[in-house]
Amino acid sequence: MDDFRYWSPTEVEFGRTAELKTGTYASKYGKRVLLVYGKGSVVKSGLLDRITQSLQDADVAFCLFGGASPNPTLAHAREGVRKALSFHAELIIGVGGGSAIDTAKAIAHGTANPELDLWEIWTRKVPLECSLPVGAVLTMPAAGSELSDSAVLTNEDIGKKAGINTDFNRCRFAILNPALGATVPRYQLAAGIADIMMHTMERYFIPGSRAELTDEIAEGLLRTVIRNGKKVLDNPDDYDAMCELFWASGLSHNNLTECGRQKDFSVHKLGHALSARYGATHGASLCAVWGSWAHAVYRDCPDRFSRFARQVWGIVSDDPLVSSEEGIRRTVSFFSGIGMPVSLSELGVDPSPEDLHALSLDATMNGTVRLCRVKPLGVTEVESIFENAR
Repeated sequence: MDDFRYWSPTEVEFGRTAELKTGTYASKYGKRVLLVYGKGSVVKSGLLDRITQSLQDADVAFCLFGGASPNPTLAHAREGVRKALSFHAELIIGVGGGSAIDTAKAIAHGTANPELDLWEIWTRKVPLECSLPVGAVLTMPAAGSELSDSAVLTNEDIGKKAGINTDFNRCRFAILNPALGATVPRYQLAAGIADIMMHTMERYFIPGSRAELTDEIAEGLLRTVIRNGKKVLDNPDDYDAMCELFWASGLSHNNLTECGRQKDFSVHKLGHALSARYGATHGASLCAVWGSWAHAVYRDCPDRFSRFARQVWGIVSDDPLVSSEEGIRRTVSFFSGIGMPVSLSELGVDPSPEDLHALSLDATMNGTVRLCRVKPLGVTEVESIFENAR
């Protein structure tokens, strides 16, 4: 087992009507709150009214900031920073899925550092040394941003999507009412299920990994998501099944499933390039390339892929390559079965050869980094993965 640091300080309030305690939690960190949300579903559902009433009951002033997009943008976050500064916000709360929560994190960083450019913070050209506290009210199981140390923004001016990992991204509190998941469109739920699995698998296929307990946690999480994901898509009002997904969302991305082996996230680099260039839904973009990535690397890591096939899908074979191939097939089939695209054409994009090369440069930071801990993937190898994902 590798050395590791694990720190997950977020206080979680989980259950029906959990959002009614937003004011109680917010009052621990300030009396002026910027509420960040998306395109209005939290307004239509009445959730925002319940949250604002809770804040009023706790004598916490608030300012509303809607418009967070599925792929959160730098421009919108900058607008939020200006609003937070003018309101003298002391706490930022993201209400929604990962996009709203990531936007809230970005606004918190920019508000605490008004003299710094937010994109330079994001791309680590300047150090992030302080931030405002952030809270989350989760409406869908997916990105895990409610418990993670990460956040992602797209700079639309240059067509780049980038993430930042920092302890300042850790929410002080996360409010999870699984019943809210029933209000989410089926496609978004399916993309969220895929994202939860991807966050776990990006930490699983690490060659030479010797972390037995971490393996068992990851495999159990994947089996739970596969089983309950199907239930929720058939019946989004299945509260017990939705509970499993809401809890798995955070645990898949709070670094628990990387303890003792760290992580990879090369598939995310491919997906981010697609999302930035084509605006593709995050979970869908990952599904579109995962099979191609897996076929490109599994022969260099048959022990991990065959264990995955056995422990997650129940596939037993004396030949690790045979079981690995079947595990990959079953995973791709699952994604397809829940309505996710498993190729670029199904994602709705048809990149030209020039576009494929540009995507590969985007994913590898103009060829300055090699992806993947199974084997190095440079521009040429990444371009081949995109080509095979057509």
